[in-house]
Amino acid sequence: MGFKRTTKIYDEEMLYEYAVGALGRKMRTVAELKRLMRERVKAQEEGQLLVEVVIAKLKEQKYLNDTNYAESYSRFRKENEKFGRMRVVQDLKAKGVHGDIIDKTVEAAYQDVNEEQLAREYLQRKRIRKPVTQRDAAKVFRALVRAGFTSRVIFRILKMWEVDDETISALEGEAVEPPERNPEPNT
Repeated sequence: MGFKRTTKIYDEEMLYEYAVGALGRKMRTVAELKRLMRERVKAQEEGQLLVEVVIAKLKEQKYLNDTNYAESYSRFRKENEKFGRMRVVQDLKAKGVHGDIIDKTVEAAYQDVNEEQLAREYLQRKRIRKPVTQRDAAKVFRALVRAGFTSRVIFRILKMWEVDDETISALEGEAVEPPERNPEPNT
């Protein structure tokens, strides 16, 4: 026989304390924190208003800032995990960061990065060796795609590893290129 759980009623102060605790455990985006708080107050009539008030207060106190989050996240993923630009952009979008912030911060973080060198560092970090078979080459290709590198860089690395042209041609069908970063405006 289960016990019936009573739903806790949050006021502004209690929700604020919860939010500060959540931020103390892990840096979060505005969207992530809103989702956590909405879950706590979903049964309350004024729940959405409480969430907005607490978010505004946290922003005012500079506890919550998506730009700082995106900068830290981009730098960490590039320097420590050796991920490519596309992976960082995809992850930040999934975390609910606004597209303009993503473009600006990722561009700044990857401004002076040699993507091929970063891909080689990623391979070294993951202890991925030169492929011997066609299947190994496909595994390397997919690992680098998941890590956020462009197919152009991946194919350059595979060609330097002397992977045969037939294998590279087969992998080109799987290649997905990112959209152009700064397309020309239509006039």
